[in-house]
Amino acid sequence: MPAEETMQARTVATALEQIIHYDNSGFVPLHVAGERIGCVNQQWLQRLVDAHGQLFALRDGVLHGLEGCTDFANRSAQLGIAAQAWRDAGWLNGWRNEKFMAYLQDGTPCFELERAAFRPLGLTSRAVHLNGLTRMPDGEIRMWIGKRSPFKDVAPNRLDNLMGGGIAAGETVQIALEREGWEEAGIPAGKLELLPQRALLLAERPVLRGLHREWLYVFDLWLSPSEIPQNQDGEVEAHILVPLAEVEQHIINGQFMSDAALVAIDCLARLGYWSSAPELEQLLTQVRTVIGSDVAIR
Repeated sequence: MPAEETMQARTVATALEQIIHYDNSGFVPLHVAGERIGCVNQQWLQRLVDAHGQLFALRDGVLHGLEGCTDFANRSAQLGIAAQAWRDAGWLNGWRNEKFMAYLQDGTPCFELERAAFRPLGLTSRAVHLNGLTRMPDGEIRMWIGKRSPFKDVAPNRLDNLMGGGIAAGETVQIALEREGWEEAGIPAGKLELLPQRALLLAERPVLRGLHREWLYVFDLWLSPSEIPQNQDGEVEAHILVPLAEVEQHIINGQFMSDAALVAIDCLARLGYWSSAPELEQLLTQVRTVIGSDVAIR
């Protein structure tokens, strides 16, 4: 492995380490129905205990929630009322009127909740990500990356994968893949219908709202040089086809969104872009899960 390639791989490993490692000492576990389902930072711990003592109680360093609620409908209703109060109090921004699903360890749905309220509770959401790849006439592999709209509330002008989007409550991975594929890149559903999943990654990091924790269902789509992605919903300003070395440099420069950087690093590693990168592979094993495993228990 050339010295320059080794240095670049180590620099990417440093960027990856910053993406996946964080200080969790300020977070308190959240248990619902007797199981750990999330975690909250100190600010939200105080808010929940003070304003919603009937729903949340701190005991022995663990925040217990919804102890009087014994079924999916009741938990969802009570948390929905609480989330609206957080919004009205100015504690939540980015309200989407879109719900995510929270699961118990065995994969049973525990409750559904407005997606803007997932991060304050440190709940685990799910998302689909699509790498767009093209083999040029000379054999070179290039990657499609999206530049987010400057008008986006979250991460304007940052770089993204060909597509990335959350899986709403009631959606399957496949339905979300086809919906987001069309909305963000104009990819017809037929091109995604039998697309095999290539990776399953866990993204986890503190954010201003709380804790971002999300399973990323990753797919690779090979497009011919004549196939040009076309955004449909205004979220992406442009799609750009770039050499893998340029993708690597964007990762190093911090121009990608965190989850998109994680997905791109995984893709480059699977493509064998770095001929030998043990530090990168060791870090990736910390966030990769064997495809087909029951991720709801994580």
